[in-house]
Amino acid sequence: MYRQTKQLLKKEILLEWRSKYAFNGVLLYVISTVFVCYMAFNLNPGFSEAKSYPLVWNILFWIIILFASVNAIAKSFLQESKGRLLYYYSIAGPQAIILSKIIYNILLMTLLSTLALIVYSLFFKNPTNDTLYYFITVLLGSVSFSTVFTMISAIASKAGNNGTLMAILSFPVIIPAILVLIRMSKRAMDGLDRSLSYQDIGVLLAINVVVIATSLLLFPYLWRD
Repeated sequence: MYRQTKQLLKKEILLEWRSKYAFNGVLLYVISTVFVCYMAFNLNPGFSEAKSYPLVWNILFWIIILFASVNAIAKSFLQESKGRLLYYYSIAGPQAIILSKIIYNILLMTLLSTLALIVYSLFFKNPTNDTLYYFITVLLGSVSFSTVFTMISAIASKAGNNGTLMAILSFPVIIPAILVLIRMSKRAMDGLDRSLSYQDIGVLLAINVVVIATSLLLFPYLWRD
């Protein structure tokens, strides 16, 4: 399984490097969304000095990352043709396929989230006191979004490539993760002691472990379909 996962991951990276479809599309979405938000809030001269500015800055960033994740990861299985899936079925096991998709999406979202944070900080004044811990929180969020949306994308692909189904199924799982991430990032912005977020980090890790374990257990049954 390790060898198959490695080869499939290499294939995913190579295809993305050649086309850059997902990366360029989501990066354009992030930059354009940040620019539109900047133009909208720039109409209010006192926005950056308002007391609610740090809270709005934090929530707006996670909203942008959330929708960027949906746009990037939804295509994991939805864009695969039946012929290609049949070919995968003949050369690799289901666990290797789902693991390669999860790892690839984690790498993709880590890169996109890092670029998004840089672009977002260029347009909007960054009010974060603990920048390093905020960046770590963003990386943890990228991993959580990748694991959840990859599995939901696999389920939706077996239901007629229904994008609406993906949004409905991911809602109960992704909302707790978003609430934890917002709470952690707010502590980083306030410069509070990092030990206060250890429990939240444990919750995020538990969510990721459960989702990955569920993917390894359930995906073979979806794959046989």
